[in-house]
Amino acid sequence: MQKTLRHFCCLFFLICAASPRLYAAEEFVIEDIRVEGLQRLTPGTVFNYLPMKVGDTFNDARSAEAVRSLFKTGFFDDVRLERDGNVLVFIIKERPTITSITLTGNEDVRSEDLIDALRQIGIAEGRILNQAQLDKLELELRRQYFSLGKYAVRIKTTVAPLEDNRVSITIDVSEGLTAKIRKINIVGNESFDEDDLLDVFQLSTPTMFSFFTKKDQYSREKLGADLESLRSFYLDRGYINMSIDSTQVSITPDKKNIYITININEGDQYTISGVKLAGELILPPETLFDSIAVKKGEMFSRANLTKTTEAITEQLGQEGYAFANVNAIPDIDKESKTVSVTFFVDPGKRVYVRRINFSGNTKTRDEVLRREMRQAEGGWVSTQKVERGKVRLQRLGYFTEVNVETPAVPGTADQVDVQYSVVEAPSGQFTIGLGYSQSAGIIFQGSIVQDNFLGTGKRMGIALNTSDFNRRLALTYNNPYWTIHGVSRGFNISYSETQATDANLTAFDSTTYGAGIKFGIPLTEFNSFLTAFEYENTKIDLQATTAQQVQDFVAENGNTYDIFKLTNSFTYDSRNSAIFPDKGVLHSIEAEVSLPVLSDSLEFYKVNYRAQWYHGFLEDYIFSLRGNVGYGDGYADTSELPFFENFYAGGPRSVRGYEDNTLGPLDEFGRPLGGNFRLTGGTELVLPVPFFKDIKSVRISAFADAGNVYTSDEDIDLGEIRYSAGLSGIWVSPFGIVSISYAVPIADQPGDRTQPFQFTFGSTF
Repeated sequence: MQKTLRHFCCLFFLICAASPRLYAAEEFVIEDIRVEGLQRLTPGTVFNYLPMKVGDTFNDARSAEAVRSLFKTGFFDDVRLERDGNVLVFIIKERPTITSITLTGNEDVRSEDLIDALRQIGIAEGRILNQAQLDKLELELRRQYFSLGKYAVRIKTTVAPLEDNRVSITIDVSEGLTAKIRKINIVGNESFDEDDLLDVFQLSTPTMFSFFTKKDQYSREKLGADLESLRSFYLDRGYINMSIDSTQVSITPDKKNIYITININEGDQYTISGVKLAGELILPPETLFDSIAVKKGEMFSRANLTKTTEAITEQLGQEGYAFANVNAIPDIDKESKTVSVTFFVDPGKRVYVRRINFSGNTKTRDEVLRREMRQAEGGWVSTQKVERGKVRLQRLGYFTEVNVETPAVPGTADQVDVQYSVVEAPSGQFTIGLGYSQSAGIIFQGSIVQDNFLGTGKRMGIALNTSDFNRRLALTYNNPYWTIHGVSRGFNISYSETQATDANLTAFDSTTYGAGIKFGIPLTEFNSFLTAFEYENTKIDLQATTAQQVQDFVAENGNTYDIFKLTNSFTYDSRNSAIFPDKGVLHSIEAEVSLPVLSDSLEFYKVNYRAQWYHGFLEDYIFSLRGNVGYGDGYADTSELPFFENFYAGGPRSVRGYEDNTLGPLDEFGRPLGGNFRLTGGTELVLPVPFFKDIKSVRISAFADAGNVYTSDEDIDLGEIRYSAGLSGIWVSPFGIVSISYAVPIADQPGDRTQPFQFTFGSTF
């Protein structure tokens, strides 16, 4: 108000009394215009905003218009007009410039976030200080803190003048304590308990986990979402006339506690009296009815209506009707309290794919991407096939990001282009690193790997691994598309030395070198078959403390073995990610047999089956099950499974809470000997990660593991199964995978080597 009054007085005196030659509104022709008082702006800037120029006639109307135009810019604190002969003189006082903005006392909100919020309302370093914007400053900061539940926040703003018409702004924040929700009352609920209704809310009263979840902090946005969840709860249970009559949010005078009261009217419960299809039914009605989740006689559910419309839309999309529109139209009978639902189908035109284009693949060849496509050019578009192409590109591992769009072809109504855009990831790796695990000790790893050699999609690499008990050198090559039909071919050459004692195994040393070739054959989109042929030469060196079982095997079969292995495996894999999946199933069965090619060859076989199942629910939770069964034995002239091919269990990758490889039979010295039958499994619940919700490289979970190892000369006693339960965390860091777990052994027996806390660093899955 004071500012407006000052401007009015200034304008009045400018016109009537600023100069003896202007008060009588004497008109004159402007011969020149001069600007005085500028410090930062140039005269040209002022001239751009003036509604007059040299040669115009000056009068009262022109004077008022000029003053208004200059004040409207927001650049000036004061404007006066004087006349010097026929020269019009503007005497101007500029508004100060903001030199710096300093925030103190803010802990829960980063200074960068607050500075960005202030910039949105026009307050930033280098800008002109506007009193009106300064008045908005405190309101904006309060809004930021109110969104965090800090209603007791106090903000003090100080504007300090500096030389050269500049100012510095200091904002001192006293955040205060966060207001907590002490009670949420729901009034009017008759069919459901209040506790059941509050389970769908994000907001809650304080709990032992509130420090992490922040669910006890009030937010208008969260309350709005909770009210919508409450409506959905009732609509999914037949209460189609449910209404929220009022919502009261009250805060105590000390601004520390919040009470929420929600008044609702449940209305009556409705059932489904009939379901019909209408519109243009491109597909047979019986096919569409299979997608309908709404059944006659059931309670009305908005969720089932949405699920049905999405399913029919997806089904039409697979047939080329990419822009189909399906609407659920309910017909409500209030007297009988029933609803008849009609699904109106408008498929639109069948849409065809003109071209499939790729962008962003600066290194990877176009053919490498194109061979992963399931959608064909020239055919009708299938939303399922387009999305499957995206998933297959993501699973290659060549790209950090994959996106897909289907823009319409200009000038047509039935054609689209499929546009895949990718961001290349570094596929060449040269790494030298150190790692540590409790069983292997210090691990040195070095490798040169090219997953996408010269952009062809072929993998080539050399890897070196050395630890307390193992040294390994391996050369690998794999061509995932040896044929155009997706048959892969790979080669490997390896050399390793193992000191079994240091790996919690019975005492022996082994030296192995070998080579192999493998072929992978895709059978369907999710099924594949792999066959491999490998040759290994293994030499066993005994020690003074070598177990009698090992000595007996070496005495019967010698200590050097030429082994020719034929391995076949069948895999069904629908997981959406190879590292951190959240949905899908994996089934894999592998059979390995040693062939009697030479007279001194060992004859044995091994069969291994593993399964994994993942299911996401709620928003951030994932439930998984896994199981593994392995069996092996000798045949022909080999009476038993070679001891160095035995199965083992225990440790971070099988049954956590027990030392690596220690479960199962022991030799006469009490060291793990392994066995020819392994049974392990477990369940896991992946939990939301506090503070790392948007980071996909971190995962924590609660788990339960079980398993053991047996030999063929003993009965399989499931009572000997060992169990454990605990918490685990995995971080795929830039320098390796860090895995940590804490497990409590259950049903452990005397002599078991338990190890509740386990971790590995720098190793792979």
